[in-house]
Amino acid sequence: MSAPSKATRPTVSKKKFGKGEREVPHHTQKAKKWYPAEDESQPKKVRKTAHPAKPRPSLQPGTVLILLAGRFRGKRVVLLKHLPQGILLVTGPFKINGVPLRRVNARYVIATSTKVDLKGVDQKAVEKVSSEGYFAREKSKEGKQGEEQFFKQGEKPEKKKPSGTRAGDQKAVDKALLANIKKEPHLASYLGSSFGLRKGDRPHEMKW
Repeated sequence: MSAPSKATRPTVSKKKFGKGEREVPHHTQKAKKWYPAEDESQPKKVRKTAHPAKPRPSLQPGTVLILLAGRFRGKRVVLLKHLPQGILLVTGPFKINGVPLRRVNARYVIATSTKVDLKGVDQKAVEKVSSEGYFAREKSKEGKQGEEQFFKQGEKPEKKKPSGTRAGDQKAVDKALLANIKKEPHLASYLGSSFGLRKGDRPHEMKW
C-alpha cells in the first residue's frame, strides 16, 4: 500500500507508552533549524481602504476662501483648482495681499459666498503650477565650508527669493484675475483685509 498523502494524514496519531496508548497530535509543519539574530520587520497590515477625497460643494473654482492655518492664516485667497488628496491650489492674488500661488488643505479653509470670475485666466500656467514636483524644495548643496562661510556664521541668513519661473507663472495667473477683481467694487479691499474674530463673535451664526 502507498503511504497516505499529506492532505489525508490524521492530525492525531496513537502511540503505545508502556501498557497503554496515548493520542499524540501530529505536526504538519516542521520547526526551523535556524532563526535570525534580529527580528524580521513585517509589513503593517492596513485594513482601511483609501477613498478618493470628495470636495465640499461650496469649494468651487473662483470662490474666495479664508485660510485657517499656516503662514498666511486669516488671509483671503481665490480658489483656482482642485488637486488630488483634498489639496487646493489658491492665489492671493499676490499683488493685493501678498499670498503667492500655493497649495492648502481643504480642511483648513472656510468657503465664503463671494466669488471671483476666472474668465481669461491662463489655464496653461495653472496646469503648470498644479503639476507634481512644482512646489518641491530645492536640495541644498552640501560641501565644505570655506573662509567666507566661516566668517558669516554670526550673520543672519539671506532670505530666499522666488525663482524667475515662479514669478513669471505668478504674473501669468494673476494678470486676468486682477482685471476681473478691479471690475467689482470693494472686492480688492475685501481680499486685502485679514479675517479675525473679536470678543463676543459667534462664528457658527455668521454667514460667510
